[in-house]
Amino acid sequence: MQNLYIKTYGCQMNEYDSERMADVLAVSHGLHLVDDPALADVLLLNTCSIREKAEDKVFTQLGFWRPFKERRPEVVVGVGGCIQEGCDKFCTFCVVPHTRGREYSRTMPDILREVRALAEQGVREITLLGQNVNAYRGATGLVGDGGLADLLERLARIPGLLRLRYTTSHPSNLDDELIAAHGSIDILAPHLHLPVQSGSDRILRRMHRKHTVEQYLDKIDRLRAARPGIQISSDFIVGFPGETDADFAATMELIDAVRFDQSFSFKYSQRPNTPALKLKDSVPETLKDERLAVLQGRINELAQGYAQALVGTRQAVLMTGPSRRDPQQLTGKTACNRSVNMAGPMDWVGQMLNVEITAALPN
Repeated sequence: MQNLYIKTYGCQMNEYDSERMADVLAVSHGLHLVDDPALADVLLLNTCSIREKAEDKVFTQLGFWRPFKERRPEVVVGVGGCIQEGCDKFCTFCVVPHTRGREYSRTMPDILREVRALAEQGVREITLLGQNVNAYRGATGLVGDGGLADLLERLARIPGLLRLRYTTSHPSNLDDELIAAHGSIDILAPHLHLPVQSGSDRILRRMHRKHTVEQYLDKIDRLRAARPGIQISSDFIVGFPGETDADFAATMELIDAVRFDQSFSFKYSQRPNTPALKLKDSVPETLKDERLAVLQGRINELAQGYAQALVGTRQAVLMTGPSRRDPQQLTGKTACNRSVNMAGPMDWVGQMLNVEITAALPN
């Protein structure tokens, strides 16, 4: 069993987030929480994006942890904290606007300063995080300030960075500038997670998603024109109140039209303090299960096809640490966010390697 140490700066919400991280990593990776960072295999900093003092402490703490990484290169060091929090979309199934509040963004100078410091310490890939990250507005948070495309262009000029990503996005905020950035910024990964939730316009209206299927497909077409080969993943909710067989069939048609690389799918479940609680025509649990199985089967089929197409090719893989399948091996990520496992020494962690893909295994 590997050990996890989390250092938290900020408010009680951050303390809660750290506890949630520890719980998730215990289940997903079998990590055991310890009180001594010297004993940890994974060191995480969860920092506040509101108080500048908390952000400043991050760089000091990373300096304290540097000897652990130097003595044991396999130690994984991570920094958490969003560049954008909250959401103004008010989807009827979602609690984020009620728990995280309205949208607000960190200032662009703060983010650039933090990323420069991380790059100087050897970080090679940056993922920009937010509940609706492509609604980012970089100075005062007002419309008209530097948006996400501007931030990505500035980050791409920082020496040492090899790859940029951002998540999670809302289709309504995928604007012309951001689509163009996918074609002009070489180190922006050719992969985008763009949740659609349903392929039925009627259900999208009930969800208050503020876009149609046609508008979503238009964004996908323009992304693929700007960046040929870009891979798209998504989120789906099955069994939303009022979802008919025809609505579900429309979702399956959308999946076949877009041919998503990977996706996350869930059965709808009621959440307190959400408008969806008031919607009628609930879907029976057994029918939700049936629809979820059908949807996941098709998603997995498409995902395996994309993975199989990589066999025999060479991919740029950023090595991230020990493999979950076999701790004696390394794991890394391709530009399209595919996991790659391979044999090699731990001092390859943090390096971008040109790797030949020899087999494609199911998740």
